[in-house]
Amino acid sequence: MKENIVGIQQIGIGVPDVHEAWDFYRKHFGMDIPVFQESAEAKLMTKYTGGKVHARSAVLAINISGGGGMEIWQYTSREPQAPKFEPKLGDLGLFAAKIKSPDVNKSHQILSEILPKGSCSDILKNPAGEVHFYVRDPFGNYFDIIPGKDWFRKPLTHCGGVAGSSIGVGNMEKSLAFYRDVLGFDKLVFDGSGIFDDLAYLPGGNKSFRRVILERSKQVSGTFSRLLGQNTIELLEAIDYKPRRIFEDRYWGDQGFIHLCFDVYDMKALESHVAAKGHPFTINSGNSFDMGEASGHFTYCEDPDGTWIEFVETYRIPVLKIIGWYLNLGSRDRSKPLPDWMLGALRFTRKKD
Repeated sequence: MKENIVGIQQIGIGVPDVHEAWDFYRKHFGMDIPVFQESAEAKLMTKYTGGKVHARSAVLAINISGGGGMEIWQYTSREPQAPKFEPKLGDLGLFAAKIKSPDVNKSHQILSEILPKGSCSDILKNPAGEVHFYVRDPFGNYFDIIPGKDWFRKPLTHCGGVAGSSIGVGNMEKSLAFYRDVLGFDKLVFDGSGIFDDLAYLPGGNKSFRRVILERSKQVSGTFSRLLGQNTIELLEAIDYKPRRIFEDRYWGDQGFIHLCFDVYDMKALESHVAAKGHPFTINSGNSFDMGEASGHFTYCEDPDGTWIEFVETYRIPVLKIIGWYLNLGSRDRSKPLPDWMLGALRFTRKKD
């Protein structure tokens, strides 16, 4: 039943100031369309927030060119905690978000000119032969700018949305079973071990790793499949040092990449699938959960190292709030893509300077 996991809907990013962070991602990564903006209590997440209900402010923003979005998340009832150590490549959890670009060299030129010196690596080539480069944001998060393989609309900026993630794992075989058999990343692009020159820019990147790059052999059809596009998962297992969990002694929602969220349909079937594979839901919102103007059903499971994986089945999103146009998906066949014109109308809600 992995065929009902459509693609990466968004990556969650915990930040100290949601407005400052969204401004940065809007200007530099084109995340300028707010699907929802909401301040509320995260009542269903107490399993991961010390048993207490905490308040937060969040924005889910997308790039209309295509790719997943960013759920930019700030605690408002407590001080968002940064890691107590500098996370290194291979530490357990989401280390970098992959952003797709129609022209990696152009993206490198633009970001290198705009951002402070040292924020961008050189242009690199991964072991699969693709050019890419890394960017470090002002909040300490790393982004991997990679070639885009598909687009929903002609890019309005130098890049598109989220197309994957680099993830530190403790046991490659167990993690391969999860990302391949549970999430459906069944196409092996690369599997090798050693020291990789293109990782040297990153903290800990000069060490030895087993490195596996995965894609999906086919694009799964679903409501938002044309927008979300293809995804890449990169798994890194440290060979010569013992990794630490990036969210060690911290809460879900603290600073850094919180979760990787997948757009899905038929949540009941998915629940049976992940449980049968040994990764049952740890959080389940039930049939409907309101996110301001949007609503849906969300759940969580964990990969073998406890990295948080979210699933969302969307019921309603605002398209043009000013005229009261909301997209209600309750009776629609969610295995079929929405018409391009309908999703394309979201561009009229772009936040501009």
